[in-house]
Formats: sequence, structure tokens, C-alpha cells
Amino acid sequence: MNAQATAPDTGLNRALITVSIMLATIMQAVDTTIANVALPHMQGSMSATSEQIAWVLTSYIVAAAIMTPMTGFLSARFGRKRLFVVSVTGFTVTSLLCGVAVSLDQIVLFRLLQGVFGAGLVPLSQSVLLDTFPKEKHGSAMAIWGVGVMVGPILGPTLGGYLTEYYNWRWVFLINLPVGVLALAGILMFVPETERMRRRFDLFGFTLLSLAIGSLQLMLDRGQSLDWFSSREIVIEGIVCAVCLYLFIAHMLTARDPFLEPGLFRDRNLVIGLAFIFIVGVVLLATLALLPPFLQSLMGFPVITTGEVLAPRGIGSMIAMLLVGRLVNRVDVRLLVGFGLTLTAVSLFEMSHFNLEIAPMALVRTGIVQGLGLGFVFVPLSTITFSTLDHRYRTEGTAMFSLMRNIGSSIGISVMVAWAARNTQINHAVLGEQLTPFREPVRALLDMPALGSDQTLAYLNQELTRQAAAISYLNDFQAMAWMTLAAIPLILLFRRGTARSGEAVVAE
Repeated sequence: MNAQATAPDTGLNRALITVSIMLATIMQAVDTTIANVALPHMQGSMSATSEQIAWVLTSYIVAAAIMTPMTGFLSARFGRKRLFVVSVTGFTVTSLLCGVAVSLDQIVLFRLLQGVFGAGLVPLSQSVLLDTFPKEKHGSAMAIWGVGVMVGPILGPTLGGYLTEYYNWRWVFLINLPVGVLALAGILMFVPETERMRRRFDLFGFTLLSLAIGSLQLMLDRGQSLDWFSSREIVIEGIVCAVCLYLFIAHMLTARDPFLEPGLFRDRNLVIGLAFIFIVGVVLLATLALLPPFLQSLMGFPVITTGEVLAPRGIGSMIAMLLVGRLVNRVDVRLLVGFGLTLTAVSLFEMSHFNLEIAPMALVRTGIVQGLGLGFVFVPLSTITFSTLDHRYRTEGTAMFSLMRNIGSSIGISVMVAWAARNTQINHAVLGEQLTPFREPVRALLDMPALGSDQTLAYLNQELTRQAAAISYLNDFQAMAWMTLAAIPLILLFRRGTARSGEAVVAE
């Protein structure tokens, strides 16, 4: 897609490029989850309903999803460095505007623009790193990149909770300013430009893909609150998604200059890698979406404690990525991916045996194990996915890699949250059948003089709902564990990496 950028082949230059683009990557990755914990405070400040304030998240997610596939075309048309500079500048400015917004309309608009500018940061950073480092060092480069992409969303709720609790929700956005300025300065000084290429813009293809992705994201984001397909809006969004996706694929395979070149998907490693990163997205962010309500609503943890319990998960990922960066050129990357998936599944199976009296250290331990597992998956997966891909497809490939991770996250969160809500009702009904006056413990509680019958029944119902919800969360963890194990055989479909133009082989 792009001609390869040329840069002075020195360790110092590589280090400066890496630091610059990693600042941009971490800024965007943290922002995907940092605002979640601040929503209740923003809701009060903006005098908004729960559904209205949810658009602060929805607008960002939808805009980023639609614009991510545009990264490859814009990079080729205007140059990768120019696009990077515009993206970082726009993201930083819109972060400032979000932080000073005084109305709901303003913050939703600014978050939408933030998603537009932030969409390309992760794929651009991955593409730059792959071009900056020689092929035999791609494993180490992906380990560095993975720290920002994987650890950012994990640490986002912790940082967001701290800023919201001790300062103000506006700092959730304003904290991006110094990071964005430093990233912009580094990119301007050290990142080389790529050759610009003329290519016709496929407006029809882009429109079809945007409608498919946008309607899918809206359906997933709003489905739970609208009771899914009992809502006319969700049905319409589902139909639009299916029709537009079908038309886009047909158009891509028949058009002279399609928005996405079909050759991109002829690379087997890329296709299998996209399937894997979809699963990683489901497991990573669905787990992060389920744990905070489990800890806060059911176990009574405060926001700060919840963040402290979740933070070690990111430490586990960071340790794994630093280790695997050294192993990826010595060990078959498929074995590393399999080991990581196994660790992740083990942690999820252990989480499926939690109870509402679980010790915080058990939560920390399983989090570290899961972080280690995801770290061992992400780096070799990123390496082998692009090991056989033609260089001209690299930016488009990294954009699709990020898009599939985000779609996996959205689907995982929506399905797991909906399943938990549905199973809570079922579990409540099943457990409620056991609470009859003919059972001795229930009769003894009803006969207690200190409690009135109505008060006792209310207490029983509250505890029943709490236990029913806990069982539903544990069922979700178990389902994700089985899904992780089921993905392991797909490793065999990866093709061994082949050297290109005299470069070293990445996948043994």
C-alpha cells in the first residue's frame, strides 16, 4: 500500500521513534476505557439521563470503528507521517474540548471527533514500528507496541477512577494534553515520511462499510438497554449491517479499485490472525466490563479498590510482553500463542469458581495469570500475522487488525452483559423456588420478632438477586474459558513465516 519509509538505521533513532509513537498509542488505548468510570459524575454535571450520557461512549466507539479502515487509504494518499501528525493533533485538541465542555451536546460532538482522529493512531503506530525495526526484531517491536495497546485499556479504569475521585472528571480528558504534545513533537522530529501514492477513493465501498460497521456498533451498544430484537431500532440496525456488509463484499470482489483490496485477504496468516485478535478482544474487554460491576455492585468494593484489584492484570501483561519479546525469535510463535491461550483459559476457569466472599489476593492472582496469558498471545500473534504479508498491504492490514480487535470487544461486551442479565432472571426464578415457608431456615427467619414479614421478604429478595447475578457472572467467565480453549486448534492453520528480500525469518 505504502512505499516503505526510510530512516537512519541507528539504535538511538529507533528509540526516539518508538517513544514518540508509543506515547500516542498509550494515549489512545487508555482513552478507550478511562471515561467509563467517570460517566456517573459526568451525568450529574450535565444533568443527563443514563441513556443520554451513554452517548459519550457510543459516539467515540462508532466514529473510531468507521474511520479505522480509512487509515490505509489516507496514509497512501497523504503520507503516513502527515496522517499521524493530523491524528495526534486532532486527538489532543478534541481531548481539550471534551475537558472544557459545558453541555451534553458539546461533549458528545467532541467525543465523536476524538474518535475520528484517534481511529488511526493504533494501526499507524504498529505500521511505523514494523517499518522501523528489521524483520528479525519485529517480535521485540510488537512487544513494545503491545504494552501500550493491551495494558492501556486495563489501566484506564484505574487511572480514570483515581482522577475522578481525587480531582474532577474533566481530568480524564485533560490528562491527554501533555502526552499529546510530547508525542506530536517526537513524530515531527523523528518519524520519516512515506511516499505518497495516487489511488482513486472508492466512496461507494467506504459508504457501505461505514454503514455496516456503524449500524453494528450501534446495535451492540444500545441492544441491552432496548431489549435487543424486541426493539424496532435494533432490528433495523441489524438488517442495515447485514445488507451493507454483503453488498460491500460483493463490491470489493468485483470493483476495479475497491476500498479494500481483495489481495489483502489472500494472505492466510493475516486472515487467521484477524480471527485470533477478534477472540482476544472478546476475552480482554468483556472480562474488564464484567469485573467492575461484580466487584462494586455484588461485593461492595469502592471504585479505588476496584481499580487497585484490576491493575495487576496490566502488570502481568507487561511482564509477559517483555519476556516474549526475547523468546519470539527463538521459539515457534505458535507454541507461544498456545501457551498464552492456555494460561488465559486457566485463569478464566478459576474465575468461574469465585464467590462473593473471595479474598482480594485471589482476584489479584487470577488477574496476573490472565494478564500473562494475554501478553503471551498478543506479541507472537502480532508478529506472525504480518510475517508473510506483502509490504504494500501493511497499513491496511494493521487497520483491519485494530478494527477486528475493537469489533470483538464490542460483541464480547454486549453478548456477555446481555447473557448475564438474562441468566440473572433465570437463576433468580430457580433459586426462588427453594425459598418456601416449609424450609426450616426460611421459616426461622420469618419468625424473627426483630423483622417484619415485608422487611424480611425484601431482604431475601435482595440477597437472592445478588446470588443469582453472581452465578451469571461466573457462567460468563466459564463460557469465555471454553471459547479460549476452542481457539487453540486454529494455531495449526498459521503458515510458517518466510523471508522476503533477504530478511530474516520471523516464524521458525
